[in-house]
Amino acid sequence: MKLTLRQMEIFLNVVVSGHLTNVAKDMKLSQSAISMSIKELENILGRPVFDRINKKLVLNEVGRAFYKEIDPIFKKLSDIEYEFKNSENKGMIRVGASTTIVDYLMPAIICSYMSSYPDVKITLKEGNTKEIADMIKEGTIDIGFVEGLVPGSEIVKEKIGVDELVVVTANEELCKPCTIDELEQKRWVLREEGSGTREVFLGYIKEKVDNLNIFLELGHTESIKSILMNGECLTCISKISVKNELEEGKLYKVPVKDFECKRDFLMIYHKDKYHSSLFEKFVFFSRKLMMQMIEGQKA
Repeated sequence: MKLTLRQMEIFLNVVVSGHLTNVAKDMKLSQSAISMSIKELENILGRPVFDRINKKLVLNEVGRAFYKEIDPIFKKLSDIEYEFKNSENKGMIRVGASTTIVDYLMPAIICSYMSSYPDVKITLKEGNTKEIADMIKEGTIDIGFVEGLVPGSEIVKEKIGVDELVVVTANEELCKPCTIDELEQKRWVLREEGSGTREVFLGYIKEKVDNLNIFLELGHTESIKSILMNGECLTCISKISVKNELEEGKLYKVPVKDFECKRDFLMIYHKDKYHSSLFEKFVFFSRKLMMQMIEGQKA
């Protein structure tokens, strides 16, 4: 677009005043600058918008049509500029979160935040830990919440909680005490590659288990729980995600000797991310509430 906001502003002021001298004085510009701006605008549009009558600029039929379209747009832009200059609680935050966090922590956080800051819009993207980290690197999201390991010196990582991974099954007969090396004999359904849950679990058992029998890989925790309910298999999953099923007796925790697999919940953002007041408030709010929720889930 060749038209500039400055040209629109000058045009609207000339419409009201009709005299270049008055507009130049009010805008603290030279009369020649005002005149040149009007000429440039008319050149862009390809036809005059003013008639020069008795040393006064009067809108012609083209100018009246142009004014009708431009005036409300410019007023809206002026309102937006004023609002953002005078309000730190307006704008958009682009959030990304891994599956476990999206399903079991993020909804309550976002609803609570938007109740406190109704003029802020939040977009939420879901992915595994690797996908969310890639979005941070590419600048397609402002902040991410993930679990597991996040490589890359360009990403700032802040620990906001600890999550426990548990081995569970829906088949009570499989719920017998075993050792870590005996896990190799079981049938497993796990999250897909790139998942923080999968990466932490396999890393934890790798010294004692050479070849885990993974017969199915899925991209969503709820899908894994459905498979468990209908098959004779095990999975390793966030304790947060199966808290209700364990309490209701739909799933059983498999007692694995000396198995204490934990991972950090991380808040991540790019090291070059601009920390606006809006961003800082969201970071403070979400960090505080997520830590409270994680601690509450452990109780």
